[in-house]
This record gives sequence, structure tokens and C-alpha cells, in this order.
Amino acid sequence: MLVDSHCHLDYPDYAGEKLDAALDRARRAGVGAMLTIGTELSRFPGVRAIAERHEHIWCSVGVHPHEAGKAGVSDSAALVRETAHPKVVAIGESGLDYYYDSSPRDAQQANFRTHIEAAVESGLPLVVHTRDADGDTDTMLRAGGAKLRGVLHCFTSSRALAEKALELGFFISLSGIVTFKNAVDLRETAKIIPMDRLLVETDAPYLAPVPMRGKPNEPSYVLHTARFVAELKGVAIDALAEATTANFFRLFDKAKPPATAA
Repeated sequence: MLVDSHCHLDYPDYAGEKLDAALDRARRAGVGAMLTIGTELSRFPGVRAIAERHEHIWCSVGVHPHEAGKAGVSDSAALVRETAHPKVVAIGESGLDYYYDSSPRDAQQANFRTHIEAAVESGLPLVVHTRDADGDTDTMLRAGGAKLRGVLHCFTSSRALAEKALELGFFISLSGIVTFKNAVDLRETAKIIPMDRLLVETDAPYLAPVPMRGKPNEPSYVLHTARFVAELKGVAIDALAEATTANFFRLFDKAKPPATAA
């Protein structure tokens, strides 16, 4: 069994029957669980509804850094109250994106700080988006204190940030980007991620892995990323699948393996 630890199943790419078809393809590819991610509070009811309809899907609640300028949260209670729902197993995604700078950096930092507070208050893991913001990401996570835990998703940052995140007890999730021809540095970083801190994801509908580049991404494609990472790390695909699945349920410990995968 594989887990897609980060996807966006509420996006238009999966509207209506498209979602059922994608979930069926995922099942046939051996993907037995998924985490669909919140990016705006106004969209969260739709994210949660998908998780409610499927035993093997859970969700997170949060505001993406791209949305921080217009829809950021300043009160952690707005996030924490949503965590009472049994299907909400994480806070995020939130973080810092200084590459696109779609929102002012001070707004991103304020929004991220609120998510860190919510993760600590709720006890749930934090799903972190970081791009070209290594220093501030590390500083803000360290300020969260010893109770903060989580994952750097779709990791593309430096080896130095990976090592710092691992020191903090964070997990690191690899997406299809690791399969891209130009991802040489990322592949070297992937080699140093311990097997007990590794996750795999699609970030669907974005970033389809080789050999599916150019197509809309979907949870079934996490198999391609997992195979690539297994070869990169010199382990069997079954061993990588077993490790990353166990890691998912260890980090997102509010989620329990579905009966069909037990």
C-alpha cells in the first residue's frame, strides 16, 4: 500500500465523476490512503466533504501562503475549531513562498505564525510549504517550540534546510519533482533523508512525475515517484511503500489505516 500524503482533490480537475475515476485508478495502483489539503478557509467545507465521503481520505485545514494577503488567518482559533472533526488530521498547508511572492512577505509570515500556533494548540502536525525562504522557514519553525511537529511537503529546498528540519523532528515529503531531469541537487538531498522520516506525494493536480509529465497529476501517479525514490535510495519498492505508509500514520496519528488496508 502507498499513501499520497498531499493532494488537492477539491480542485476542478476532479469535479464530479472525475474524482471517482481518479480514486478508482489510485486503488488499482495500490494507493490506499490520501490526505487532501486545505488552501483557503472559504474552500474548506468542500475539502472536508470529500474526506467525509471516503474512509481512506483525510484532510487538513489551512491557508496557503499565496492566499495570505487576501485570506490569511490571524486567530488560531479559526483553525483549531475545525480540528474537532474526526477527518481533520493536520494544519495547513501554510508557510512561506518567496519565489512567487503572490502575497506580501509580512502577510505570509503572520499567516504562517498563526498556523504554527494552531498546530501547537491542537497537537496536530503542520503541513509546510516553503520555497526560496529557507532562513525564515527554519527560524519560524524553531520558534514554534518542542511541541511543534509536521512535514515539509513537496520538498525542493536546500540540503541544509532538510537537515535542520530533520533535527526538529520533521518529516520530508518528495513529489514528482524528484523525477525531473534538472532535479540533481534534490536527488542528492533525497538520499540523506532517513527512511523513517520520508513521505511521498503527488501535490495533484500539479507536478506529474516522469513518465507522466505534461498530464494533470493524480494520486495514482504517486507510484511513479515511489518507484523512482526507491531506486534512488537502493531499496525495494515494497520496502519504500511500507516505510512511507507507516510514516504517514505515525505523523498523522489521528488518522487510522482504513479497514480495507489493514
